[in-house]
Amino acid sequence: MRSSTPIAHCFAALVLSGLATGATNETSDYPPTYQLGNNTAFNSEFIVALQNSLSGGADIGPVLGAVKNIKPGDFDSYHKEFYKLANATKAQAEDPENNYDPINVRDSWFSASQYYRRADVYIHRNWSEPLIKTVWDEQTAAFDNAIAALPIPGRRVQIPSPEGNLTVEAIWYSASEDPYAKLPTMIVGNGFDAAQEDSYHYYCAAALARGWNCITYEGPGQNTVRRTQDLGFIHNWEVVATPVVDYVLSAKKQVVDERRLVLAGNSMGGYLAARAAAFEPRLSAVILVGGLWDLYAGYTSQLPADLLSIYEAGNYTTFDEQVLSLRDVGPEDIGTEAIWGLDYGLWAFKTHSPSEFFNLTKLYRIQDVVHQIQMPVFVGDAEFENIFSGQAQKVKDALGEKSTFHQFKGVAGYHCQSGAQQELARTIFAWLNKTLEIELPYS
Repeated sequence: MRSSTPIAHCFAALVLSGLATGATNETSDYPPTYQLGNNTAFNSEFIVALQNSLSGGADIGPVLGAVKNIKPGDFDSYHKEFYKLANATKAQAEDPENNYDPINVRDSWFSASQYYRRADVYIHRNWSEPLIKTVWDEQTAAFDNAIAALPIPGRRVQIPSPEGNLTVEAIWYSASEDPYAKLPTMIVGNGFDAAQEDSYHYYCAAALARGWNCITYEGPGQNTVRRTQDLGFIHNWEVVATPVVDYVLSAKKQVVDERRLVLAGNSMGGYLAARAAAFEPRLSAVILVGGLWDLYAGYTSQLPADLLSIYEAGNYTTFDEQVLSLRDVGPEDIGTEAIWGLDYGLWAFKTHSPSEFFNLTKLYRIQDVVHQIQMPVFVGDAEFENIFSGQAQKVKDALGEKSTFHQFKGVAGYHCQSGAQQELARTIFAWLNKTLEIELPYS
């Protein structure tokens, strides 16, 4: 999830911030929150860092201290300040005087892990950059220390996907120590750039507090699988999600209420979860935050007409040369979002060619399989969504009576409700409780 600025969550940012001519649905009330500096992309990251304080994944003062020293638009400055904060927090977590209390251990390691993830955001231009691995190894180790200190420890699992020829990386969280408790269970998948470790803070902490089991997972193109299996994004996400459902209903069948099994997709995960749901009738309900109809349409709608015409004419060499040359211009001319979108997007889709990226996005069309989705679906939208503005409504319309549409507005109107995680949780769990007829406390 790329949070508060409505244009900063996906590769299409490449064509924004000085390149785009597309319309926006921003109003005179935009931005609805106070901005931490004059760089919207960095402000987005700062909000992500701050919001995780709700679930022990940040401390407000240290984050603001790092923000104070970051130069707007300076990737090296951003990385160094969050890396320094991560290392300092790790040192606190390793202090023996800190370790007498499991809550100290948990929160310190959660925070260190999250600061390492923030330090990773802007370092993907050079795929051979050692920090891409070392920073991620640090965040993974820190997160594992944190989940080991939960009241019921979380546990990493690797789930084979024979059809997908891959291993799905997942983390299981139990809501009860009762080995026979049949509890509602949420499967959570993120999207373009956020990690499954982020999913704990976005969804799982709220789910566990409400008596839900939770499992997060990652497939090709997402952080751990991209690094450990060298796999870029794929569109046929059912080969990723179905093995997770298999695992939940087999290895965890004694503690899972199969009548209340929910798949949630966040950001681009709104496409991934919907695609998976079209092939997975065992799901009881689906949460899409937000609803994505057609990635290619969203991305190309942001391209300037002259650049789009070059691409559509099939002049891929010229298109790639022009797009890649923009990377060297610098964020002061084309925007931080554009630079980040190019660097991260090519890495996540495992291609050095912008034209190949656009060709790949043509496969990500939920309209091709939406008629196969049979369970209730919550379709979330954001007032200040830009690239995919209007697409959530298309998903809702195609699903008809099977769907519930909710637009988050005002301070909750950023992409994926960054900075308004309480409102997001209240809304989706109220819908789930009503839809799945759950009485609280769950029994």
